[in-house]
Amino acid sequence: MIEEVGPGLKRWAGAHPDFDPTQGELDDSYTDVASALFHGEDALVFIDPLVPDELWPVFDAEVRASGKPVVVLTTIFFHERSRDEVARRYGGRMGGDVAGVRPFSAERADEVAYWLEEPRAVVFGDAVLGDQKGGLRITPWARNAEGLEKTRQALLPLLELPIEVVLPAHGNPVLSNGRDALARALEP
Repeated sequence: MIEEVGPGLKRWAGAHPDFDPTQGELDDSYTDVASALFHGEDALVFIDPLVPDELWPVFDAEVRASGKPVVVLTTIFFHERSRDEVARRYGGRMGGDVAGVRPFSAERADEVAYWLEEPRAVVFGDAVLGDQKGGLRITPWARNAEGLEKTRQALLPLLELPIEVVLPAHGNPVLSNGRDALARALEP
């Protein structure tokens, strides 16, 4: 199911065949992974797309209706998911600049979080997760305390933004007061 979570911003989640939440000491509620679709000023932007067969017709119609070029963004290199197929199917490009979209380094394996200006949303890969209680938590996959602190420090500049929505790849999204939820997650 695809849900509209902000102006021009949609999210969907589904089971990832290769993801085992227990590797991060997470429970089964983290089995699903989320993807996002953003109607930007100059492009239709897919972020970390994992597209099940039943959603292709929905996205085919969305791409046709938008009339904009497709851009596929990845938060972290191993979130390949359906990105190549999305780019191929819609003649899109991988990465690059998009008006109203700004990457922020998460200091983890070249991971970035994407700030989406108009819906005032941040999309995370693995640096920040939904905590399943309506809030957020920092990654459980940092190799050590030093790596965790580097990630935390790298994400602090996001708190200068008027974040309303936070879309993590794992766990529930935060659909209001996102900045406050992120600030709590980044507390030392």
